[in-house]
Amino acid sequence: MANPETALKEAMTIEGAIGVALVDYGSGMALGTLGDSAELDLNVAAAGNTDLVRAKMRTMEMLNLHDNEIEDILITLSSQYHLIRPLTTSGGRGLFLYLALARSRSNLAMARHQLRRIEAALEV
Repeated sequence: MANPETALKEAMTIEGAIGVALVDYGSGMALGTLGDSAELDLNVAAAGNTDLVRAKMRTMEMLNLHDNEIEDILITLSSQYHLIRPLTTSGGRGLFLYLALARSRSNLAMARHQLRRIEAALEV
């Protein structure tokens, strides 16, 4: 099992990683961040992506998709990928991992696989 600091460090080893954050989507606060703040303000990204996660959770509720969980949310930009992975462990409920990747230096399938592995090992 990995603590949040270790998980964030491990996420930054994913090929193309620009920044990563562990976010509480109840408050919109980043509980931890790592990355180059010159390229991306992770606190702003954490707060903004909280709105996205909340909206998707509400939509799933309205559609009665109670037996489904979000694995991840992918946002593709012209030069970046943004991955949002809600934590599914009992201690991680209400949290998500946010990972920004440089599109030219990353493999999206591998990044999703690695983020899934990090999320599974994360102990909050």
